[in-house]
Amino acid sequence: MKIPPYPHPLIAREGWGILAGGLVVAVLVSTWSWWVSIPFWIFTIFALQFFRDPAREAPEGEGLVLSPADGRIVCVEDADDPYAQGRKALKISVFMNVFNVHSNRVPVDGSVQSIEYFPGKFFNAALDKASLENERNAMVLQTTDGHLVTACQVAGLVAKRILCHARVGQSLYAGQRYGFIRFGSRVDVYLPPGARPRVAIGDKVKATSTVLAELPALSGDHDTAA
Repeated sequence: MKIPPYPHPLIAREGWGILAGGLVVAVLVSTWSWWVSIPFWIFTIFALQFFRDPAREAPEGEGLVLSPADGRIVCVEDADDPYAQGRKALKISVFMNVFNVHSNRVPVDGSVQSIEYFPGKFFNAALDKASLENERNAMVLQTTDGHLVTACQVAGLVAKRILCHARVGQSLYAGQRYGFIRFGSRVDVYLPPGARPRVAIGDKVKATSTVLAELPALSGDHDTAA
């Protein structure tokens, strides 16, 4: 096992303002009435656990696709990748509830080929239609072997903001933190044909630590960048 470089605080920066605001309000209300302050303390504790951002160990091996998020597998199926010219792909989706870590990690080593943001609706992220109808942000990566891997952050029923810190042309490593989604959501991963899934629907996974799939060996039949 290896621990990817992790220059991030254990509480995600995306939550610092929310957590500080909740704490200040809770303290101020406590000086007036402890009982009235209880809901504010509950919110502050919820925010603390929601924005936790722990370092994770990554398994070692060639061609491994790491989970980009904590949560539960809700989709493992053949599909078209709408963010990479509609190529045929293996789609694996991870659903995050409000109690999961919401820091998103890069699934493979690779360079960022494109990043596209799509405004949309806020259906329950566990539903299949959320993949194409909800607000989302898609990042297409190219591995050193030429495989294309897409990671798409999808907003959920109560998620109101998707954050992606990656840039086109940037080289990223597997397990690297690249984004955050506030509250319930999902991440869809599209892999080249021939990728072998290592998870099944209903499995619980952890970002970086869980292997979603293995990339196929190179051949002329697999989807590689031109």
